[in-house]
Amino acid sequence: MTTNPKYIFVTGGVSSSLGKGIIAASLAKLLQAQGYRITIQKLDPYINIDPGTLNPYEHGECYVTDDGAETDLDLGHYERFLNVATSQANNVTTGRIYQSVIDKERRGEFLGKTVQVIPHITDEIKRRIQILGNSGDYDIVITEIGGTVGDIESLPYIEAVRQLEWDLGEHNTCVIHLTLVPYLSAAGELKTKPTQHSVKTLMESGVQADILVCRTEHSLNEGLKTKLARFCNVKKEAVIESIDASTIYDVPNLMLDEGLDKVVLNQLQLKSDKPDLKNWNQFLKRHKNPKSEITIGLIGKYVELQDSYKSILESFIHAGAENEVKVVVEPIHSEYLSVNNIEFKLGHLDGVLVAPGFGERGIEGKIDAVRFVRENNIPFLGICLGMQMAVIEYARNVLNIKDANSVEMDEQTPNPVISLMESQKNVVNKGGTMRLGTWDCKLEKDSIAFKVYKTETITERHRHRFEFNNDYKAQFENAGLKPTGYNPETGLVEIVEVPENNWFVGVQYHPEYKSTVRNPHPLFVAFVAAALKYKKKKK
Repeated sequence: MTTNPKYIFVTGGVSSSLGKGIIAASLAKLLQAQGYRITIQKLDPYINIDPGTLNPYEHGECYVTDDGAETDLDLGHYERFLNVATSQANNVTTGRIYQSVIDKERRGEFLGKTVQVIPHITDEIKRRIQILGNSGDYDIVITEIGGTVGDIESLPYIEAVRQLEWDLGEHNTCVIHLTLVPYLSAAGELKTKPTQHSVKTLMESGVQADILVCRTEHSLNEGLKTKLARFCNVKKEAVIESIDASTIYDVPNLMLDEGLDKVVLNQLQLKSDKPDLKNWNQFLKRHKNPKSEITIGLIGKYVELQDSYKSILESFIHAGAENEVKVVVEPIHSEYLSVNNIEFKLGHLDGVLVAPGFGERGIEGKIDAVRFVRENNIPFLGICLGMQMAVIEYARNVLNIKDANSVEMDEQTPNPVISLMESQKNVVNKGGTMRLGTWDCKLEKDSIAFKVYKTETITERHRHRFEFNNDYKAQFENAGLKPTGYNPETGLVEIVEVPENNWFVGVQYHPEYKSTVRNPHPLFVAFVAAALKYKKKKK
């Protein structure tokens, strides 16, 4: 435990896609495994208030926290590595910074002064950085700064880091600069110039990197490390190699081998011990040595970009390791699914997950997919929109309500089996106005869900506007689709099941947001187990 919180800043050069989030999460894992209380926050330089209204192709998955914050997908990595919940304070955008400062100006808090980037914007950034540290809950706060050093939009954040280093004093801060050491195949050598220029750009803003983490495809020899240390003005042991790994879950061990945690703790004048990674390495062993293999179809409409479903993909890794199974996820674009190709596309699968999403594009393909897996008794998991597609499919093909639909897709549908939540009917602004964050759900005791969770009340994270229409509840129950989970306050249906099938579950919430290495989500664990059982039965 530390008396005052220490601050680590992770900056990036050359490209914004070098993996700062994974390096931050891996370092945090190593420090946590030595007994330090750790949290990580992400500062994003875009002017959107949050990523809630961004297309997944634009920004990847929008990750939701317990307190209902719509955040960057890196927060998912933080939670999966640390098994510690994040919150609104863990993700700050330029939009939120400016909104806060402008609101203060409108209230007259600046006493008639001219409002400027320095000091007002930088002061607000510094305040946001220190909120978590001032809470008394953490010994070390790691702050990942999005974007790339040298970008115009990143400059206020780098200036705030420079000021904080001065404010907090020596040994209370540490700056890690993540950069690229590319390999030129024509010359057959690694090049250090991009790193040197990136460090120089950072220094032009008054910030000296304490540690270099160098992303590379080939190992750095001692000569290259010495060259980088000399020309970038860091100690040789502070030049850390980050070589490409087969899985992100290898990175904590790779950083341990490179001594990143020791260099950081030495800079902060904190005690360094051998990290206890026993549980982590047990997970890795199971993940890398599966006894079986299954194929799960992931049906969505953003499948070209894997980051769109990042938490779902990672949840399958956690659940696969728990079952000692390799889960091969086969992405299937719902827009190109039809009754003509459905058997070819889905017939070989051991399980099907119909993914979340918004809007009408590709939904008929999702409905066709649900029908195929239901009629062929293939294990099924529907999440959010996927659950709603299961309800629509059942209404059309079992209840014989051929025009059943969601008012999201057809506002004038005569049979809105999925309708707009009452609280959403007068909402005008789209950002941050959905049903967000953690809500309770009460489970029926004779359900698959109850067997999975082994408790009567659960809490799960939500992100939706539309809901199961309880006016049709009795019809569904009589026909065999059973609502088995409800929000106790509102009566909203959270879970539907088809008991006559082996494993058919749709959930309105997002279980993938709560799956971690230490605690794989039970719904994913059970779904993978059901798919494995189905595969063995097929043989």
